[in-house]
Amino acid sequence: MNVIMWGKALSVIPRVSREEWKELDVVSRWLIATRSAVIVMTVISSGIAGLLAARDGRFDAARWAMVTVGLAFAHATNNLLNDLTDFKKGVDKDNYFRAQYGPQPLEHGLMTPAQLLRYAAVSGAIALAAGAYLVAVRGQATLSLLAIGVFFVLFYTWPLKYIGLGEPAVLLVWGPLMIGGGYYVIAGDLPWGVILASLPFALGSTAVLFGKHIDKLEADRQKGIRTLPVLLGERASRLTTIGMLLAQYALVLYLVVTRYFSPLLLAVLGAAPLLRLALRAYARPRPAHPPKELPKNVWPLWFVAFAFIHMRRFGILYVLGIIADLIAHRAGLL
Repeated sequence: MNVIMWGKALSVIPRVSREEWKELDVVSRWLIATRSAVIVMTVISSGIAGLLAARDGRFDAARWAMVTVGLAFAHATNNLLNDLTDFKKGVDKDNYFRAQYGPQPLEHGLMTPAQLLRYAAVSGAIALAAGAYLVAVRGQATLSLLAIGVFFVLFYTWPLKYIGLGEPAVLLVWGPLMIGGGYYVIAGDLPWGVILASLPFALGSTAVLFGKHIDKLEADRQKGIRTLPVLLGERASRLTTIGMLLAQYALVLYLVVTRYFSPLLLAVLGAAPLLRLALRAYARPRPAHPPKELPKNVWPLWFVAFAFIHMRRFGILYVLGIIADLIAHRAGLL
């Protein structure tokens, strides 16, 4: 048991050698192989769904727990299948971008395809079991949500990512599907305000994906992977990401002005310093070489690094703002 590595794998994507991998426990290996640092975004989405349900007096702890488990393990399964698909297609050969910023278990010889499939099978089974429970207690509509989730788990990497639909899928999944669908499963209905409240965090998650795909735009183009940034080009993709980052704040302001949220949600302005850094980075083309001030072990990540640290700060403040809004409502202060 290596609790220190668990914490590290939940905060960054650690780079490990084969020798270090052999010494790790199964939990550490699973956390690294599934890139659990980004699964945190899924847990936050589920947390937002639960908080919104609690604010409306509709929270159910058992259903929320199953939503969180189901979504987190579905995301883990998707990441594993993503690596398997890219490995089978030869995408990660020749030191491709994905193999530079963190361990690709198959390409780096840490796992065999059979071992990775076992990880995916266990993770997928847990996700399906959670989904089956929720279908049993919520019925047909939840079955439809489960089917949509299975579709994105199986087909995000191919063909969606290859035809410019990966980014729109992430916006849909991390917002209306995870937060909106999670709220529905917990509460039994889905107000329009919940859909709008899902978008600020979903836009941040999509901006992270855009940043990653801009970073590896040329590599993807050479591999025949037509992500949306490949189709749009670097400049248009940078401007699109800037628009998404600014839209996060515009939506929060709208939700406050329309009184869906109280002004407590303006806590997200605490992420403004990181927003400025991100906007400054996205205003210029990607540098050819890592700048001297860039921390070690970040490159070749560039745009995605700025989007990720902003998303993490914004996401935390967004959740804290909703918690404060919930407490204020419960205390009769609003």
